[in-house]
Amino acid sequence: MEERSMKTIKTRFEDVPKTFEALCALHPPRPIHDAMDLANTTEIAALFAGREGTMTPDQEDFFALLCGLIEDYERQNLPPFEPRKGIELLKELLAQHGMNGADLSRLLGTDRTLGNKILRSERSLTLAHVRTLAQHFSVNPGVFCQ
Repeated sequence: MEERSMKTIKTRFEDVPKTFEALCALHPPRPIHDAMDLANTTEIAALFAGREGTMTPDQEDFFALLCGLIEDYERQNLPPFEPRKGIELLKELLAQHGMNGADLSRLLGTDRTLGNKILRSERSLTLAHVRTLAQHFSVNPGVFCQ
């Protein structure tokens, strides 16, 4: 059986081939079958990300093809993305930072019971709470408003 490994592409966008044929030689566009194929295809696609308007037409076509292959694989093999409610995200952030309801109360500058009430969905976050949490955890405030 053929031994496969992740390709490591150490190149700059400026060094990426300009023609479709040369791009196919760099990374033949084939259906993605496993995590290794996904990692290799994603690494190549990342070279083009954010370069819209500076690519040749062949590079644009190749990038679109790779993105389509990645989307097809993810749609067939990964669980669907389900946005989390703000309170679920808050609980996860607190856990990641080793914080509990009392710590949340201190962070929000409120009485010691409010943090636990928020976590049990007995009380809602105020706009001031959302601002404080967004700043503390360095996230977009909108994530708490879902």
